[in-house]
Amino acid sequence: MNVQHELNLEIVDWGAAQARVMPLRMQVFVVEQGVPAELELDAFDALSRHALALNAGGEVVATGRLLPDGHIGRMAVDARWRGRGIGAAVLEALVAEAVRHGMEQVMLNAQVQALDFYRRQGFIEEGEPFMEAGIVHRAMRRCCRASGEGGA
Repeated sequence: MNVQHELNLEIVDWGAAQARVMPLRMQVFVVEQGVPAELELDAFDALSRHALALNAGGEVVATGRLLPDGHIGRMAVDARWRGRGIGAAVLEALVAEAVRHGMEQVMLNAQVQALDFYRRQGFIEEGEPFMEAGIVHRAMRRCCRASGEGGA
C-alpha cells in the first residue's frame, strides 16, 4: 500500500500539534499500553518538533516527536492504521527533520516488542534493556548522514 497517496505528513511545533496528537497518544499509551496518564504529557513536548500523519479526512493517525537533543519518541499509530508503513513514514520524517537541524544521529528508547521495526529502519541497539513507564525498552541509535554526502 502506498502511504504517500493515503496520507499527508506534517512537521509542526507543539502549539500546532497538541490538540491534534494528544487524543491518539492517550489512546495508544494510556488506554492500550497502560502508561500512567500523568507521564504522557511532559515538558519536552513544547521543545520538540512533532510529525503528524493525517488521513484524507484530516484525522491524525500517527505521530512522533523529535527533541532538540536528537531523541525521537512518542511514536504512536492508530490501531486501525497499523501495518501499512505509516510508522516508518513518520520515523523517516523525523529523521529528515533531524538532518535539517544539522543532527548527525538520532536516538530513541524502543519498546522491546518494536525492536524489529526500528532495526528495519536502520537503528542499532545499545546497552541493556531497562524499564520505562512500566514497559521494557532498549536504547537505539541511527546515523543521519547519508552515504556519499558531502565532498569529492
